Amino acid sequence: MAYLGEGTPKLGFGLMRLPKLEDGSIDIAQVSQMVDEFLAAGCTYFDTARAYGESESATRRALIERHPRESFTLATKNAAWLGANSQEEARGFFDTSLKETGAGYFDYYLLHNLGGTRTEIFDKWGMWDWVRSLKEEGRIRHWGFSYHDNAENLDRLLDAHPDAEFVQLQINYADWDDLAVQSRACWEVARAHEKPVVIMEPVKGGMLAAPPVAVADILHEAHAERSPVEWALRFAMNLEGVLTVLSGMSSLEQMRQNLETLKNLSALTEHEQQVLAEARSVLHDLIEVPCTSCHYCMDDCPVHMNISSIMESINRDVMYGHDAGLHNYGFAARDVKASECIQCYQCEGVCPQHINIVTRLEQAASLFE
Repeated sequence: MAYLGEGTPKLGFGLMRLPKLEDGSIDIAQVSQMVDEFLAAGCTYFDTARAYGESESATRRALIERHPRESFTLATKNAAWLGANSQEEARGFFDTSLKETGAGYFDYYLLHNLGGTRTEIFDKWGMWDWVRSLKEEGRIRHWGFSYHDNAENLDRLLDAHPDAEFVQLQINYADWDDLAVQSRACWEVARAHEKPVVIMEPVKGGMLAAPPVAVADILHEAHAERSPVEWALRFAMNLEGVLTVLSGMSSLEQMRQNLETLKNLSALTEHEQQVLAEARSVLHDLIEVPCTSCHYCMDDCPVHMNISSIMESINRDVMYGHDAGLHNYGFAARDVKASECIQCYQCEGVCPQHINIVTRLEQAASLFE
């Protein structure tokens, strides 16, 4: 069955982790060259967002002002939960994005990072009907949403908003059967609703570019000439119903490597699928805290701590290194830090996995604060 963007090349340029100069500013010259080579290779999908720092203005300078508007498609996002204090401010993000990019219109517009309490903001401020009106006015071509939550809630959202044209999901081989991320289950829900999927985090924020040694050895033994990044991208690009796979490329070298992967893309063999399944199993065995993100511990937490995400930070620290754990903790503890636990032990009383949560929170505070 045909779907939106079916003919779009399976590599999308995620303008999130752009190369920087020594002074911390974006290296526009290098980004411009990356854009040129991306387009020359026949790729067309660019993805930015206000939440990505100076990404939208960099997109204007490297792409919009240098190439015909009809030669590419551009996606940006509305994070109403981030910094908006009213419906007017949330909707005003669109005009800011349009001004920053100079794009004239957006081919794809997303309600950004739905899931948990973030979804409630979009409901409260009527963002669903508003984004439909943007399409009716011709200010956007297509609309959808990006999502970080479980498959059950995704199913509910798509039932409630059946006219959403696509969804953006975190999908990679490591998270495929992960009980917290639920990549496979979310992808299956999108397929059941016949929604094309834009894949984000195919390399898990770069963590699968340098996986644990045991995993790297499995991949290398199976195919010595193939990089861990290529394994990750090939897994995502071979899934059905995929509009494109976003890669947050940070250098011209990364761009060229990923374009080479796309150029030589072929279906995964049964052996290759088994290799990735083995790699996934080893990653699972490295998990230190057996948290399944059921959130029972969080339902009655007096300080409203994001306990499950803090547990995930500990696991990332063990599996992918301290920087990965610290980065995740920055989001997990944005509102309440692990050190703010009052040790009421209500969480431990309801945890199906019998995790010593209070002790683990002390560990997280020691590691990340």
